[in-house]
Amino acid sequence: MKLATLKDGTRDGQLMVVSRDLKTAQLADGIARTLQHALDDWTFISPQLDAIYQELNHGRGRRTFTFEPANCMAPLPRAYQWADGSAYVNHVELVRKARGAEMPESFWEEPLMYQGGSDDFLGPCDDIALFREEWGIDFEAEVAVITDDVPMGATADQAHQRIRLVMLANDVSLRNLIPEELAKGFGFLQSKPATSFAPVAVTPDELGDAWKGGKVHLPLLSTWNDKLVGKPQAGVDMVFNFPQLIAHLAKSRNVRAGSIIGSGTVSNKDSKRGYSCIAEQRCLEMIAGGEPVTPFMAFGDTIRIEMLDDGKSIFGAIEQKVVQAGV
Repeated sequence: MKLATLKDGTRDGQLMVVSRDLKTAQLADGIARTLQHALDDWTFISPQLDAIYQELNHGRGRRTFTFEPANCMAPLPRAYQWADGSAYVNHVELVRKARGAEMPESFWEEPLMYQGGSDDFLGPCDDIALFREEWGIDFEAEVAVITDDVPMGATADQAHQRIRLVMLANDVSLRNLIPEELAKGFGFLQSKPATSFAPVAVTPDELGDAWKGGKVHLPLLSTWNDKLVGKPQAGVDMVFNFPQLIAHLAKSRNVRAGSIIGSGTVSNKDSKRGYSCIAEQRCLEMIAGGEPVTPFMAFGDTIRIEMLDDGKSIFGAIEQKVVQAGV
């Protein structure tokens, strides 16, 4: 099943069911006005949404309309929780190696995770509006999941059963603000502006054999200014799968329905697959030649993030432009 949220001038939009080929959609009004509403009573509501989905896929939908990603908010325009992991430890290792820092062994045994802002997500085609280029604007292509309620102390196996939806994220980072912020010892805040998400969130069964072991085994494509710069395999080199990330989050607290957990920047040890964030490419340049060459994003730059299965888009694409705020 594929779900999205239509922009309607309200904070949370309207839930809609989207056909498998991403061509048509139908509002879920009368069943659940918002995705959060559906998640709060998933066992009862999801079969009703799936009935609409089946009708759409067989051309029997009622009150259907053309699906337009530009008219979408994030699947969850605001969420109770956004926790982003760093499951691809290769990415962390490269960043530390570039600045001559040792890699603690614990990083391979327990995931890193930070809690980001979840009150103001961007839609898939919304501009990335920021005040200054000098902040070091960077995209980060990631996979993310949305959970049902997960009880405190849940095991990874238990957490696996609570994954309801999968989607893509662009976890924008302001690289030149990060060092001073982390030096304070309290984590990210100003260096992490609003995160954006692909237009469609899908149930894991939609991924077929690509959803295995709590990972998505497909390439994640990043196209920066119309040039494909990354196509790493999301299922490769993911040291901690989504069930493990969720269990880590739930160690000492309940995780409520509508929580979003990110994978962190998708990264492969094989650098020939390119990169999912500019910082990683700059680290490779630093290691090879002593200084980075690739610049961060500038106003007017574009980024497209997408995942294909047999040439067909699964989630729709994140397509954004970086613009100067206040202009």
